[in-house]
Amino acid sequence: MKRVRYLLLAASGLFSCLWLAGCEMEPQGIQQARAAALQGIQSEPPGDYFIGRRYYKPDFKFWGYVRKPGQPWSTAQLVMLNEKQKLAPDRAALSFGSDNNYEYKLIGYFSGEKVYEPASNGIYPEFVLKDIKLISTTPPAIFKSQVDGAAQSAVTRLTIERPGY
Repeated sequence: MKRVRYLLLAASGLFSCLWLAGCEMEPQGIQQARAAALQGIQSEPPGDYFIGRRYYKPDFKFWGYVRKPGQPWSTAQLVMLNEKQKLAPDRAALSFGSDNNYEYKLIGYFSGEKVYEPASNGIYPEFVLKDIKLISTTPPAIFKSQVDGAAQSAVTRLTIERPGY
C-alpha cells in the first residue's frame, strides 16, 4: 500500500515537472504590450462606432482590422473597406499604406456582404465607411510580431497576422 502511494506520488511529481517545463513564460515585453492595449480598450466609451487598425500589406487589398469599442482585438475582423461614401486617409492622400498600424475611430457599418480578396484567396466582410477619425499614429501593439523578435522574423510579406489582445 505504501509502495503504491509512493509510486503515485512520484508519478504525479514527474508529470507536474514535465507539464511545467512545457509551459512557456510570456516575455515581459508581451505582457506590457497586452496590459497597455487592454487598458486603452477598457477606457473606450460605448457608442455607435468602431475601432479600426490599418493593416497594410502591399500584396493584399483588405483594409485592416475592425472591432467594436470595449471589445478585445482578438474579436476584430479583417475587412474589405467600401469607400463609396468616404475614402480611407491613405487613399485620399494617394499615399497607399502610409498609415499602416494607425488606429482610427470608424463611423460606418458592416453591410452583411462578403468580398473576395484574390491575393489571400480569402473572403472578408465588407465595412461601409461613412467617416474616419485618427485616434493614434503610435497605438499599443496588438500583434505578437510587434513585441517578439522571434515572431517578427517569422512574418513574411505574405503572412496575415491576427491580433492577439
